[in-house]
Amino acid sequence: MSIAIVDYGMGNLRSVQKAFARIGAEAAIVSRPEEIDRAERLVLPGVGAFGDAIANLRERNLADAILRHINRGKLFLGICLGLQMLCDVGCEDGEHRGLGVIGGKCVRFDVDSTLGLKVPHMGWNQLMVRKASALLADLPAGCGVYFVHGYHVVPADPSVVATETDYGRPFVSSIHRDNVMATQFHPEKSQKVGLKILANFAGM
Repeated sequence: MSIAIVDYGMGNLRSVQKAFARIGAEAAIVSRPEEIDRAERLVLPGVGAFGDAIANLRERNLADAILRHINRGKLFLGICLGLQMLCDVGCEDGEHRGLGVIGGKCVRFDVDSTLGLKVPHMGWNQLMVRKASALLADLPAGCGVYFVHGYHVVPADPSVVATETDYGRPFVSSIHRDNVMATQFHPEKSQKVGLKILANFAGM
């Protein structure tokens, strides 16, 4: 299969699948390690708590399959929680060991409530490009995307950062290193810009 979307019990799978369908790309929802092994491109979406999500991946024997996919140099796209779990550690309700693909931590927003900023961060915000990425090809400058999250990643290596977004202060809104790409925002909810991002991934 060309594109596989990982079902581990905590993702908005159908909306991601429908978004790929809108750009003419067939994406299958998979839930077994052997299905991940057959995929050319893998998408790890997610909504919910870091600890529960990473536990689900390990209990279902999906974590090792995801790491095999990445280590084989196959294309990978994480969305929201799917980005956060790439880190070494998630700091939501205690510390939880992540997949360790990207060094660093996933931490809660620390924002100034006097500015009217709330956690979780919800709504449309602009992308500020920090390095060229094929995932972001042909996007308009300063384009807006849709976020729903209370935590964000702090990579140990700043060279992985593809975009930042301002919410009281800049935070990492997407990363790209070799075959690994991931967004804190939801492309499947980001209208034309999001569909272009998914089309870029499907066309690589």
